[in-house]
Amino acid sequence: MIESELQKYLHGPKAVEGLRIIQRLRDAGFIAYFAGGCVRDALLGRTPKDYDVATDATPDAVRELFGKRRTLAFGASFGVIGVLPDKSHSDKSHWSTDPADESGGMTQPDPSSVAKKNPEPKKNPEPKKNTEPKNHPEPKKNPEQLHAAVEPTEVATFRSDGHYSDGRRPDTVHFGDARNDAIRRDFTINGLFYDPQEGKVIDHVGGREDLAARVLRTIGSPEQRFGEDRLRMLRAIRFAATLQFGIHAETLHAIQQHADGICDVSGERIGAEMRRILASPHAFDGLQQMLQSGLARVVLPELVDVDMKRLERFLHHAQPRSFSLSLACLGAADLEQELDVRIGNLQQISQRWRLSTLESRQAEAAIKHWKTLVHADSVLWSMVQPVLVLREAPYVFGLAEAITNAENLDRDGCELAKRALGWPAERLDPQPLLSGGDLMALGFRPGPEFGKALAKLRIRQLDGEITTRDQAIAALNALGLD
Repeated sequence: MIESELQKYLHGPKAVEGLRIIQRLRDAGFIAYFAGGCVRDALLGRTPKDYDVATDATPDAVRELFGKRRTLAFGASFGVIGVLPDKSHSDKSHWSTDPADESGGMTQPDPSSVAKKNPEPKKNPEPKKNTEPKNHPEPKKNPEQLHAAVEPTEVATFRSDGHYSDGRRPDTVHFGDARNDAIRRDFTINGLFYDPQEGKVIDHVGGREDLAARVLRTIGSPEQRFGEDRLRMLRAIRFAATLQFGIHAETLHAIQQHADGICDVSGERIGAEMRRILASPHAFDGLQQMLQSGLARVVLPELVDVDMKRLERFLHHAQPRSFSLSLACLGAADLEQELDVRIGNLQQISQRWRLSTLESRQAEAAIKHWKTLVHADSVLWSMVQPVLVLREAPYVFGLAEAITNAENLDRDGCELAKRALGWPAERLDPQPLLSGGDLMALGFRPGPEFGKALAKLRIRQLDGEITTRDQAIAALNALGLD
């Protein structure tokens, strides 16, 4: 894709906001480009998710220029500032042509000149006359509430990194120029900048060539890049899988040699990468590459014993794809294993990746109950209905349907479950015919048998054996409850 074709990716709100920020920085005398992933994705013909900006302006200069009330210093020590949208400019861009990229390298002006070129609004503007009734004042919003309502654009200062003693973050950073900023990044395809004013891609690392060849390659020595941040090994798998790129031989060899070092990375960071791999349409490719690279030994040792051909079929039919559903496919792929073994494996994965309780519950429910929905047409409804009213029912159904299609099982059970999930709530989950209060009103003494009796009545109700309150009372009397 040539530079002029990138323009179509600059019309969304995030792109327009990025253009506004770049223009503001340029007006103040700084260099500013779009950077990294947005340039990569646009060159691949994909709509970018975010539009990060890189500049030679220091973090202090960025905050001075845009105002501290409109910026967030969430990564200032590493040169990253979040710039919040300017309401007066959020609906239009200063440029009518071409998209954007990252980086540049000019000496920034004195911050005092920035302030003069971009004066802050007056602290106490004349208040507007309030037309609201006095007993209904407009609620005040603090800056934190305002910040939470919008998504900031990351503006990073060009930098070079010092030594990485912890295998994650540089001990020191030095602000510099676009070239040094590019060569400190992880992969060549992520080291590109785009200058929207000139309409050209800036490539100091051979990223365009690797994009064209669909090859993932580290910038410089792979051993050095992976030594700086060991998570980059797993990121390589994620990029290769999601972009459908091959991994360069030297890069893959380095991962294979240093795969065990991934154990030094926190479970939260590993889990974040695994979510993106498993939620991808190419999740199976990512899992295969984890086996090939050796990373599975540490990140997902359970994968070694999985029937990969069956897992590939399950994932192929798991739609719509989500992380929890893919995780359930992984846990269910060894059908010969006992259920408690599969649940135990899932719990170990959840702990290792520091997954949320919600994610774990969704995958666990699917693994536990998918068979019930596959056989929904041939078992008692009192067994099926409790599964369909679970909050996790969509994941249970997703796994049941994936396995049904993958293994060419009879579809009648899934079809019935699908229809039932579309029923009104009062049909799918009707009110019980009797409650505990009803039992006490009928003169029964509360006790341990209360719950058991109500559960038996509920089963008979769901199975259509009793349909009225009088029938439920008669059934209750037949149980011999005191």
